[in-house]
Amino acid sequence: MYVLRCNDGSYYVGSTWDLEVRLEQHAAGTVPSYTSSRLPVELAYAEEYDRIEHAYAREKQVQGWSRRKREALIAGRFDDLPGLSGRASGGN
Repeated sequence: MYVLRCNDGSYYVGSTWDLEVRLEQHAAGTVPSYTSSRLPVELAYAEEYDRIEHAYAREKQVQGWSRRKREALIAGRFDDLPGLSGRASGGN
């Protein structure tokens, strides 16, 4: 599971079998996705899983998070994550 920071300051969350190849695809604009019109992108965060379905489940979880919660994850402020959930986060 990975998080990219796009040129416009937004974030893209994805999962892949091969992070290095996927990053090259994003950088080249060959991945028809949210990022292709927001180049350049940079890797902001990544987690590795033994099974792709676990990475995909984590991707879906993080996609549902607010910007503040994603930024806490990227910054490694893991203790802040529970307080940024639901209504306690105050929105995006």
